[in-house]
Amino acid sequence: MGTPLSVVRDRLVRAATGRRPHYEVPGRWLDLHGSPARQAIHPCRFYLRRIEEILAHPLRPPHLGGRRWSRRAVVYSLIVRATTAFDHDGDGEVTPEPTEEGWRETGTFLKSIALLPLLHRMGFNTLHLLPIATIGRHGKKGNLGSIYAIQNPYRLDPLLAEPALGLDAETEFAAFVEAAHRLGMQVIVEFALRTAALDADWVAEHPEWFYWIRADIPDRSPERPDENAYGPPVFTREELERIKEQVARGDLTHLPPPPHIYRAMFLPPPPPQSVHKEGERWIGVLPDGTRVRIPGAFADWPPDDPQPPWTDVTYLRLYDHPDFNYIAYNTIRMYDKRLARPENRVEPLWQRISQVIPFYQKQFDIDGAMLDMGHALPGDLKRRIVEAARQINPEFVFWSETFSYNGETAEKGYDAVVGNYWWLVWRPSRLLSDLLQPLTRERFPLPFFAAPETHNTPRAAARPGGLIAARTAWALGCLLPAIPLCHSGLELGETLPVNTGLDFPPEDLTRYPADRLPLFSIATYGWEREAHLIDWIRQTLAVRARFAALVTDPDPATFDLVRADNPYVWAVVRHNGRKGVAIVVNTDPDHPQSFALQLPTARPLLGDVDAPMGELPPAGCALFDLSQP
Repeated sequence: MGTPLSVVRDRLVRAATGRRPHYEVPGRWLDLHGSPARQAIHPCRFYLRRIEEILAHPLRPPHLGGRRWSRRAVVYSLIVRATTAFDHDGDGEVTPEPTEEGWRETGTFLKSIALLPLLHRMGFNTLHLLPIATIGRHGKKGNLGSIYAIQNPYRLDPLLAEPALGLDAETEFAAFVEAAHRLGMQVIVEFALRTAALDADWVAEHPEWFYWIRADIPDRSPERPDENAYGPPVFTREELERIKEQVARGDLTHLPPPPHIYRAMFLPPPPPQSVHKEGERWIGVLPDGTRVRIPGAFADWPPDDPQPPWTDVTYLRLYDHPDFNYIAYNTIRMYDKRLARPENRVEPLWQRISQVIPFYQKQFDIDGAMLDMGHALPGDLKRRIVEAARQINPEFVFWSETFSYNGETAEKGYDAVVGNYWWLVWRPSRLLSDLLQPLTRERFPLPFFAAPETHNTPRAAARPGGLIAARTAWALGCLLPAIPLCHSGLELGETLPVNTGLDFPPEDLTRYPADRLPLFSIATYGWEREAHLIDWIRQTLAVRARFAALVTDPDPATFDLVRADNPYVWAVVRHNGRKGVAIVVNTDPDHPQSFALQLPTARPLLGDVDAPMGELPPAGCALFDLSQP
């Protein structure tokens, strides 16, 4: 039997002899620089040509030179089921059911494989996949359910496979990873390891890995708060002040517990033989006949976080102690020291969790992992996860979702942090004071993501300044000692957010319900849109590649800020010996700004002006080569 990619090729060859279906793709899938208009193609022959193009590249073991390879990563981040979703039959809608010939209109691994040569030519060398495991049904949001509601982390979402090939999602994902490796690209997968879907497969076998409450307790309504109904525990103002003060000084001993009325809802796990499904919901029966159910999760920190409860996931019960049998900030994140002891660990669960990533390494040969809320896992469990992965591959990298830049994250075995560039870049004064000025003074212990947007934030093209501001935010990130990350859709000027998790005004939470958001529901991106950033991203990444050794160097001696004679305009300058590169930015998204800057030897590379003086359009920018002859 051949490699996974050759298996997919052989299935396409076999399927190509059948009747040609009506199947259209965006013009940009055929040629990034051509017309975006949809074109009719033979799907088997189209995907076959792409795979044969990839198979022409030899499959060689990567020589990455240790984990520092991630410092030079240039990342394309995608939700597989959304990035390549498209109305292939042209009937005006995208449905989760495959066509009569077995082709999906939602995104799949096969369609993602077809994009890889295009992404490679744009300059990306790393792929970040948001969770790809099976999705729970109970309490699901939207028409597909959240990709973070993991029903079984050891099984992949079957919706990501093409029925026309007759292969499972596991085979097609293995082919995706192989295709990426043949093109010299690395694959990072995101994992959610402290939560599970309410109808998780593990419940039947191990009910003790979950929290349980009486089945007759209703969920609390946001419109009618009732402490007798289940929802986030309610603390008094004094309790909240004490909790936050204790946590701030690192004192996790005798943290204030939730009210008694809340704790009393929770009961011991039922025996496995009593656990059964009623519809999509797991129900257990205690020895005394009490019926119990698994409660949903909620934002756990701070304890008064206003986010609505999460109706489709629950927290895993990582510790077992009778005094802490409840879900709250002190049992699932700020673990009380009386709870977080070795003798209280649910050891079989810790073992199962720590082997999830090694499973993906052995089965699919992935190169790294992003841990969703990894900073909220117990430190000992996190170390176990990291060690298990690196016993298999010492070059395996871990990325942290934390927004901070301190050295503690590096000490925990991480290789990069998300950081908060996605927030700062839209607030110029804070960008200067909180990020750019510190970069002139100190060496950050880890690179951060230079991402103008993420799957939790507003789209860059939807920010003030629109597409011009988005391209400037991207270009600036390319010259920082950071990891440029393009969240799929950024290159298309997409404005529909994936989720409304961070930095959204209240009115947007109503404007974007779950049935509109790609995190939960069927959605397509603007592949047919005329205005885009594809060429700009390719050009800026070419500049970054030309100056790669310089821009990836975190040494503050390579980093300068130069002010113009206009407070709205400044430049980031990177220099080292005879090499230098700079970007000049107009931080005003509404008005053009005239300026003059002292940048000797400046030669234009890209952008809105060809000299370090003149007038930049609103949110405009220009890049210059400062290298000495």
